[in-house]
Amino acid sequence: MRLYNAINFLEFSQLQSTTAICPSLFNAATAQDGILSRIRLPAGLITSTQCEVLLQVVNQFGNGEIQITNRANLQIRTDRALPEEVLLDFQDYGLASSAESMDGLRNMMASPSAGIDAHAKINTIPLVKAWNFYLLQHPELVILSNKFSICFDGGETIRVTDRPNDICLVATEINGEIYFDLHLGLGDRGDSPVPVGVLIPQTQVLEVLAALTEVYRQYTQQKLEQKTHSRSRPPRLRELLHDWGVEKYLALVKEKLRSPLPPLERGALDDLNNNNKNKVSLFKGDAEGRGITSLNEAISSRLERASFQHIGIHPQKQSGLFYIGVVVPLGRLTSQQLAGLASLAKQYGGGALRLTPWQNLLITDIAEADLEQVTQEILNLGLHISAHHPYAAIAACSGYKGCKSALTDTQADAKAIASYLEKCIQLDYPINLHFSGCDKSCAQHHASDIAIVGQASETYKIYVGDGEVDFGRELYAEYTAHELPQLMERLLNIYQNQRQNPEQSFREFVNQCNLQELREAIDHA
Repeated sequence: MRLYNAINFLEFSQLQSTTAICPSLFNAATAQDGILSRIRLPAGLITSTQCEVLLQVVNQFGNGEIQITNRANLQIRTDRALPEEVLLDFQDYGLASSAESMDGLRNMMASPSAGIDAHAKINTIPLVKAWNFYLLQHPELVILSNKFSICFDGGETIRVTDRPNDICLVATEINGEIYFDLHLGLGDRGDSPVPVGVLIPQTQVLEVLAALTEVYRQYTQQKLEQKTHSRSRPPRLRELLHDWGVEKYLALVKEKLRSPLPPLERGALDDLNNNNKNKVSLFKGDAEGRGITSLNEAISSRLERASFQHIGIHPQKQSGLFYIGVVVPLGRLTSQQLAGLASLAKQYGGGALRLTPWQNLLITDIAEADLEQVTQEILNLGLHISAHHPYAAIAACSGYKGCKSALTDTQADAKAIASYLEKCIQLDYPINLHFSGCDKSCAQHHASDIAIVGQASETYKIYVGDGEVDFGRELYAEYTAHELPQLMERLLNIYQNQRQNPEQSFREFVNQCNLQELREAIDHA
């Protein structure tokens, strides 16, 4: 690792750009609380050695804090632009693409339990690595949107198919063979990708991905030449789909394949659906995207429950080994906490941490005899491994200190609620609280149990359950930040005392409530 200090910092001729709206590593964004850099980690994997490199930078140039994003990437805040020497270190250690121009396209998501989940149909990590290598070999793709994202789902218990992505490949087994069901992001910002009726043999995955991307590149090039988009904001893939439609897009993709896809598309999917006819369909609408809506209310809360299944201690498919899912408060770690976790992974585990799109992480490959010791050391770091801890299900955007669009200090207000609830209530099921400093909902695109949305008056609107707006039904039009902890305590106590049975989720409970009666119950609690 290179060594650098405040003296030789001045000798570097090339510094990190800080003009981005959406930050990356080589083009960071300037915020009230520092310069924000985003480090893209394919599949959310970071080794102990990479953590050491990152920590040296954070301790010297940063604020001593590292944030996990809802795409399982990392963000750091520094007091100055990062020098060339730091950026070169990040490239040397795989924290950045070796081709600077391609770093923004390293948006590759996979289940945090890929390769260690006994229920998975295939380990998708090799596919993630292969696609990362493909990007390096194709610099012409640099014109694509830096938000272009690809997800690989191997059928693990911890599913990532509902995460917002442009392309999602979902492993499925038919007649003993593994195929990938193609999903595309047809909806609006934050919507989950939906199946489009195409099965891909695992031997053709990279070829099909390459064709999907090349057609998208050609569309982008056309729009740039027509000056309908600027290079600072090239079109998203969903714009192509809305413009051309799915059928035209897929027809152009198939023309680029060396060999045709097997004739399994509609028939095989019908057979697959018949075999799973007792399962509830996740989406309303058809594959072409007409009438696509959000997840059915009947299963949305169950999907969110699954989001916390990885917290705690779980057996791996490798005999005698376990992983521990660690709760990271609001996705933020101090440098001391990250150093401690990296040390645990190196001493007791597989030498790496796995970040999750729920802004927490896994330590994997722990022997059963070491579980008690590792658990205690995690607790000693001030972290938790219980999905029932208040921090386990709270999400918050950066707030006005980190984002010009935010109207409130969401991070501080969310911490105040979690700290208060930790002392006064014992949850028996995760309750998802979503803090958003404006109506963009950047921190969490999917539905929450309780949404707390900032306003210009620095107060919050409170939404619960499902409603006509994405945040849910409006419970209060205005609530001050300092009153929120007591409000949440009363609301959660009402739920736990009045629900129909222990299995009734918070969302199911509030969806059945008359809001005026609920307000009155809160007032008298």
